[in-house]
Amino acid sequence: MSTPPGPADALSVLPVGGIGEIAEGDDLAGLLSAAVELRDGDVLVVTSKVVSKAEGRVRTGSREDLLAGEADRTLATRGRTSIVRTHHGLVLAAAGIDASNTDPGTVLLLPVDPDASARRLREGLAAATGRNVAVLVTDTAGRAWRDGQTDIAVGAAGLQVLHDYSGMQDPHGNELAVTAPAVADELAAAADLVKGKLGRRPAAVARGLAALVLPRGEHGPGATALVRAEAHDMFGLGAREAVLAALRGGDRRGFGVPAPAAEVVSVLSSLGAGDAHVRGDGLVEAELSGDDRAQGRLCARLEAAAFALGWHPAGDAARLLVRFERRTP
Repeated sequence: MSTPPGPADALSVLPVGGIGEIAEGDDLAGLLSAAVELRDGDVLVVTSKVVSKAEGRVRTGSREDLLAGEADRTLATRGRTSIVRTHHGLVLAAAGIDASNTDPGTVLLLPVDPDASARRLREGLAAATGRNVAVLVTDTAGRAWRDGQTDIAVGAAGLQVLHDYSGMQDPHGNELAVTAPAVADELAAAADLVKGKLGRRPAAVARGLAALVLPRGEHGPGATALVRAEAHDMFGLGAREAVLAALRGGDRRGFGVPAPAAEVVSVLSSLGAGDAHVRGDGLVEAELSGDDRAQGRLCARLEAAAFALGWHPAGDAARLLVRFERRTP
């Protein structure tokens, strides 16, 4: 494991203005390199809006018109607001489709491949300036459990986007287990403080973090490394949507990896199943009690719970019994 660099002695974040309106086909690297004097080790943070404009991602219509094409699946919906997982794996309101800073009646879609966009921009800046800089492409996102929004990195090139301190010890000798700062997101948020939303400053330069910038020709894993895999997403559906999905069955995405058999037994018992246990063949078996109507209601609850836990009914069982097997991920 490589040792993460220590904290920066100083960090400065400088806005980049004077870019003007961007249109499809514009040389973004040339415009940015002419607007700011870059140094080796700088991190150039660019809003996805201007990248999308340069790449021809402006579309006529509304967010609602374009949402289906940009969403992989919907996590939650409240009124007109939809939180979706995009084809990039990002979880964003309205798939990151932006109706601001664009002509009325048009919207901006995110770049098709933001990491590739960041790599092209980094290479273009190197060719134009001879400097080795990292590039972040950013967008605005909300956070679970928190009001307000912050900018995050949706694309990255030439930067260590994540520092994994697991296995290291703090000054008190405690081992760090899950400490992994998302450096790219922290820089995206810091840059937004000087870019602003209305200042027509689409970029900023973060200076003082040269230790995080990779050598020329090494772009790193990109912001894709910050996307949590669906199988390990503990919040893959909204609360209402999770209940309805469990009752309806079908698409299991959003529920994560199947739960261990012991957890299934515990949940089924808490819902009223009798003598829930794991059989020798790995199936989970539970008794149903009461009259036929009560058994039907209990069985429906158990099947919904098992579905949410990644299990499903295992064929026919004897009367008063219900059996479940682990669903293949």
